[in-house]
Amino acid sequence: MVRASPYLPAMVLVLLITAAAGLFAGSYTYALANPTPRHIPIAVIGAEQAPEVRRFLAESQRSLDDSLVVRHYDTAAAAKEAIEDQRVFAVVTAQPPGVRLDLSSASGQSVAQVLGQVATAAGPALRMPVDVVDVVPLQHGDPRGLAIFYISLAAVIIGFVGATQFSVHAAALNPVERIGFTALYAVCGGFAIAAMADWVLGALRLPYLESWAILSLTMFTSGMVFTMFNTLVGRWAILPTWGLMVLLGNPSSGGAVSWPLLPSLLGHIGRWLPPGASVNAQHTAVYFGAHQHVLPFLVLGGWALVACAVFWIWRNRHPGGRESANAHAPRSGSWKVVGEKPVEDLS
Repeated sequence: MVRASPYLPAMVLVLLITAAAGLFAGSYTYALANPTPRHIPIAVIGAEQAPEVRRFLAESQRSLDDSLVVRHYDTAAAAKEAIEDQRVFAVVTAQPPGVRLDLSSASGQSVAQVLGQVATAAGPALRMPVDVVDVVPLQHGDPRGLAIFYISLAAVIIGFVGATQFSVHAAALNPVERIGFTALYAVCGGFAIAAMADWVLGALRLPYLESWAILSLTMFTSGMVFTMFNTLVGRWAILPTWGLMVLLGNPSSGGAVSWPLLPSLLGHIGRWLPPGASVNAQHTAVYFGAHQHVLPFLVLGGWALVACAVFWIWRNRHPGGRESANAHAPRSGSWKVVGEKPVEDLS
């Protein structure tokens, strides 16, 4: 009687939605509400033992709880290359009687803000000039550096929401057709997101084709991840998809808060999930195009390939699809019903 009650599914959903609400608030609050420096790589040009540099680093380490990771470069050109390759967030140079701190806001606005505040406070405390320069600033339409996170978030969420709508309103699609139409809406959706951010709102000047490709790959991957879970767990597929892509993937992506300020575990795993890979690829495309990395594309492509493979291998378990037109056609020598008696069909 209880299992047959129409109220049982509703109560299960109430409990799941309640848990999802708490987990959603908790995951974002835990990751983003109180960003704390944990591992910030910076470059030093020349001898670290230069008195001004030594004093500045000691004061900065004290302020940041020893979270700076100092890397040494022989020349300014090598240090600049490290910034453009996103191996360091800032460069410290002796500039007697003080020091110069070259920041890269484009590498991570939240990290640059922390380093800038520390440097500004260090000057008076050490009684020496500290010159802070932003060598790779953010674009004017995106002063907080959040637009890339938002367009990547749109691609992730609309990507799997589109797949959920296919499962409801286009359930008759066969496996090849489902993959094809997922790719189609990913290409169209990626174009629309990039056009809105660049052409309509002017928030970002995008390298359009590359950004479009990244957004489309993100949408396709997200859609196929839902399709994979729909194959494995049926109607409950939204739960693991939401958990992987939204509760875990988006807070750890480094889009809203740069990875050196995230809790250590999130900072490490975020780049291996589709949202983090999308943010990383898009961020590099916009600000460091000559130094694009292959890893984000391998991560997105790997997730998409695994999702497609799982869906294809167990496609018979997927709740959608339709039987072929000849599936129920009478075969030669089979029996069919004529009137009330079965007779042999010899056609």
